[in-house]
Amino acid sequence: DVQLQASGGGLVQAGGSLTLSCTASGLAFGDYAVAWFRQDFGKEREPYSCISNQDGTTYYVNSVKGRFTISSDSAKNTVYLRMNDLKPEDTAVYVCAAAPARFCTTYGTRGLFGLWGRGTQVTVSS
Repeated sequence: DVQLQASGGGLVQAGGSLTLSCTASGLAFGDYAVAWFRQDFGKEREPYSCISNQDGTTYYVNSVKGRFTISSDSAKNTVYLRMNDLKPEDTAVYVCAAAPARFCTTYGTRGLFGLWGRGTQVTVSS
């Protein structure tokens, strides 16, 4: 079975940093892209960032460019999201998802990513 396990969330003060991890099992890691989405209660998931494990190409939503960095460690089957200069409005549940690597270019397309992990809560205090 394919499993994605997100971790690393927590409570941090504004201006602080967190690193989220998404560890995958049951899939050929190098053939997949992994994306991070923001989930707010009662709202649709918002795509934030994607990395292709096939060629390392990364994508970011404009609102997090320069603050968030996505990276991948194929030896650990893990994708990371480093979140710097966190703001109270970054408070949300962050969820990771996987799809064939070619889908990373359009990771914001609804329904494109079909393999989902549980989220991890990020809370930023002011």
